[in-house]
Amino acid sequence: MKGSGPATDWREIDRFENGARGVGWIAHPDERMRRASHALATDEGVYVVDPVDAEGIDDILTEFDEVAGVVVLLDRHKRDAAAVARRHDVPVYVPDVMAGITGDLDAETTVVRHDLGGSGFAVHGIIDNPLWSEVALYSEEDGTLVVPEALGTCSYFLAGDERLGVHPALRMTPPKRLRRFDAERLLVGHGEGVLEDAASAIDDAVSGARGRAPRLYAQTLRSFLPV
Repeated sequence: MKGSGPATDWREIDRFENGARGVGWIAHPDERMRRASHALATDEGVYVVDPVDAEGIDDILTEFDEVAGVVVLLDRHKRDAAAVARRHDVPVYVPDVMAGITGDLDAETTVVRHDLGGSGFAVHGIIDNPLWSEVALYSEEDGTLVVPEALGTCSYFLAGDERLGVHPALRMTPPKRLRRFDAERLLVGHGEGVLEDAASAIDDAVSGARGRAPRLYAQTLRSFLPV
């Protein structure tokens, strides 16, 4: 499902420039999980979101600006956040709903509640229960929305010809609050983002999540059957 060990290869994704600028990458590009990381350029510098580290990745970060911080948006996405933060001598920003993970991060941490410093990105809760804590980042200025897990574009998120899908574990209770964002672009934690008309894609994914769930589960079951 996912690569292991230090990544020596990576693939660029999600490059955009419209007010706020950013880019993403997938380390271990052949892995099925397609774990995506992102760099968001702001007036304060670059914020690195849920990073999976890779050899040479600092070149793409410093292309935009100095790194201002590393952000973890899902309690399970600690990934290489601490390693990247230590290398750039910056803190790891952790939303207050998942403040309990700060002890697992071998780096300086800063707990945030509403806003990611002066970056222009606000923190919005998506899921908060004992098994799953997830937040999104959203910039009203340019409509960039970052959702780490509830939505994705890799194969095991997608039923049929969907271009964006709700996480398999959330199909029966999709996160309807994501439909309130007037998103121009969506960056996700698994797969490439949706860089045009993201709000429409989100609405379709959420509204069709339950109805298309049987197809997704059938696809998943078939993928584990011997051929």
